[in-house]
Amino acid sequence: MTEIRLETPLDPGVATALRAGDRVRIYGDIYAARDAAHARMLELMERGEVLPLDLEGAVIYYVGPTPPRPGRVIGAAGPTTSSRMDPYVDALLSRGLRGMIGKGARSPEVLEALAHYGAVYFAATGGAGALLSRAIRSEDVVAWPELGPEALRRLGVEGFPAVVAADSHGGDLYTSGPERYRSRRPSA
Repeated sequence: MTEIRLETPLDPGVATALRAGDRVRIYGDIYAARDAAHARMLELMERGEVLPLDLEGAVIYYVGPTPPRPGRVIGAAGPTTSSRMDPYVDALLSRGLRGMIGKGARSPEVLEALAHYGAVYFAATGGAGALLSRAIRSEDVVAWPELGPEALRRLGVEGFPAVVAADSHGGDLYTSGPERYRSRRPSA
């Protein structure tokens, strides 16, 4: 299967061309943010304040990286469970967020928001944080350093591997994958 090369920020046409199951490699800047950073972004938006990042075409990776080993840019950087960020998705997509990377299924509301805003949800392999960190070439804290691993970070990535888990056309790999598997199993 061919991998699709994606450059950030994601162009709307590129995002809507993706389909659940597509394998991608991401190049450019993505943002690392987990629960605490999402809550702070929402607070800023509710107060009408400026966010510390430009969301237009941005991709957020749900990750709280570990400290780097000597000679490394970053420590293990595996995805966290995405559903914890579901309450923040609509507000961020309405500001131009184009993609999210994490693990696990998303709520029906998030899937509807992906379709409405022409965005995409990528899955990264859980348990492979040390391997995924090899695609991260740079890292800097953008906001809230006091949050430690949950600070908002900009990550420069080269060839970050992911799979389109949910697309803007209603495709959801967390639903279609198990159905496809069950239909291919030999009957007993």
